[in-house]
Amino acid sequence: MRTLMNKVSYLKYSDCHFTASASKPKPSGKPKKEPLNHAGIDRKVQALCELGHLKEAVDNAIRHKGNSSYSAYAYILDECIKLKAISEGKRLYRHMIEIGFPPDAFLGTKLLILYTKCRCLDDACQLFDKMPERNVASWSTMIAGYAQNSDGANALALFQKMQQAGIQPNQFLFPSVLRACAGLTAMEQGKQFHGYVIKSGFRYDMVVGNSIIDMYVKCRSLGCARDMFDEMSERNVVSWTSMIEGNAKCGNLDAARQLFDKMPEKNVVSWTAIMTGYAQLGYGEEALRLFYQMKQLGVEPDQLTFASVLQACACSALLSEGKQVHGHVIRSGFEWHIVLATALVDMYAKCGRIEDSHRIFDSTSARDVVAWNAMIAGYGKHGYARKALQLFEQMRQSGLRPTRISFTNVLSACSHAGLVDEGCYYFNSMTQDYNIIAESEQYACMVDLLGRAGRLDEALAFIQKMPIEPTADVWGALLASCRIHGNMWLGKLAAEWLFKLRPDRAGTYVALSNIYSAAGRWDEAAKLRRLLNDRGVKKEPGYSWVQVKNKVHTFSVGDTAHPQIEHIYAMLDKLAGQMKTAGHVPNTNFALHDVDDEQKEHMLYHHSEKLAIAFALLSTPPGTSIQIVKNLRICVDCHTAAKFISKIVGREIVIRDANRFHHFKDGLCSCGDYW
Repeated sequence: MRTLMNKVSYLKYSDCHFTASASKPKPSGKPKKEPLNHAGIDRKVQALCELGHLKEAVDNAIRHKGNSSYSAYAYILDECIKLKAISEGKRLYRHMIEIGFPPDAFLGTKLLILYTKCRCLDDACQLFDKMPERNVASWSTMIAGYAQNSDGANALALFQKMQQAGIQPNQFLFPSVLRACAGLTAMEQGKQFHGYVIKSGFRYDMVVGNSIIDMYVKCRSLGCARDMFDEMSERNVVSWTSMIEGNAKCGNLDAARQLFDKMPEKNVVSWTAIMTGYAQLGYGEEALRLFYQMKQLGVEPDQLTFASVLQACACSALLSEGKQVHGHVIRSGFEWHIVLATALVDMYAKCGRIEDSHRIFDSTSARDVVAWNAMIAGYGKHGYARKALQLFEQMRQSGLRPTRISFTNVLSACSHAGLVDEGCYYFNSMTQDYNIIAESEQYACMVDLLGRAGRLDEALAFIQKMPIEPTADVWGALLASCRIHGNMWLGKLAAEWLFKLRPDRAGTYVALSNIYSAAGRWDEAAKLRRLLNDRGVKKEPGYSWVQVKNKVHTFSVGDTAHPQIEHIYAMLDKLAGQMKTAGHVPNTNFALHDVDDEQKEHMLYHHSEKLAIAFALLSTPPGTSIQIVKNLRICVDCHTAAKFISKIVGREIVIRDANRFHHFKDGLCSCGDYW
């Protein structure tokens, strides 16, 4: 407190002049103010900065013009960097130019740090070009600025200019250059810089070594990353976490977990990395188990940890756990952090609670384009295309610029609802109004939009006119539409392209086999199944799960493993009789085997989603909503059966399949039988 009062007292009286003797009579009139020396100005500027009065500090430096010292400018620039106060930094820079005191390499580098930290790369570039002298710190700051702002190409180009200028890099520069290579996934250039690091004698610097690991990981070269990791004589938590993230992102969860378990010291970042790996690959329950284990060990989660755990709940539709994590977020004071608000919007939407999702979205004041995208995608997946389009227009009116993902979500919403004209309008708007070049994902959405609507010839013509080579996703969208509409010739054409592009894609064999089966072409269907086995392509088994009393129950077709399986099949038999009385006729068109209709019906009644529905009816109170998750697209007969069951039992049944949500209520589905 005494120190603070001293600073305040100094600021109050530092501009006043006192006589040497208090006994002398005071002169009449206002006392004359004398100029401060450099030391006095420095102390005043420093005190103002430490008290948080940055604007006053800049005002003071400008008012004293040439009397302000080099140290005063340095104090102010340090405070500008700390607070990201770009306007005050620019004021000071203009003042220095006006009084003929352009910043040297030291002060110029501080300004560069401020500009790049505030994402003012154009200003930074202009200042850098005007600097009368530059040292390795100046070059490093500018290169780091480009790399940190995702402009790897300019970072690498500037590094080449630095070499041409004869400036030797140091250990602080290499991490930025390697980061630029990582951002561009330019592994060959990264390898060259790795060699440069070895020649320069910095190969055993831990920060440089971690940057090399990160570069190889982001270029998906785990072997090279592991070699560098093993070579390091000293590793820290960053080294281990980079390897965990790399293996997890490449799907090597076992390797990631082994590294995590061997870590000598773990922090919240490493815990978040392994949880994110499990969440992204669909192992939500394991991610949650790790989350609670982390908390038991006293490691406090941060915003990214909560975002990863909410993603785990969203991917596996673990609503109960998602609500619990939401409670943790509130108690931690992070509820209105935009990243977590967006994660909550996504989680509730993917868990079937679109109303809760919108409630959180509406209560979030500082919404960015990512938050809008999450809400638009949620409405689209639930089949509320008009609401999705309305939200998109509200986002545009708010002044936010739509991204490529924004348009992908809108096109997907239009596709799910059959809004062909609207989808075509937004596709054209994307390219014409926003200069966003369409990529494979947007082209696939357009093919899906046209194909689902039965406009298969237009979909093929659209593919043939594409300015880029059609990808497997584009041909896959056409094949899926051919399956819906039973177009064998076009389906075979799409499948032939898919066999060339993705011969390991089991869905191609299954979809074409379904088309043949529906047409009664059993020989061709059987041939495809043999080809699938001969090529060693593994078909993903279909399964459904439902959460009851915080426990997830998973079912596969014809399941016999569940402890209540006898009661489940008894419930299915009862429902089958009630549905038959209500007029339900099983749809056996897509049964994959050439057997009689009775056997086909028996096979259909054992589908995983029907087993999950029957179990949920047995295990939850009457009148409550049932939520089922299916890893594949729901079949036609299960979709029809769910409508009948919802009316018979008087309960809402929500099924999330691989593509979208279906809300069954009173014998109707929210998709309007268009999926």
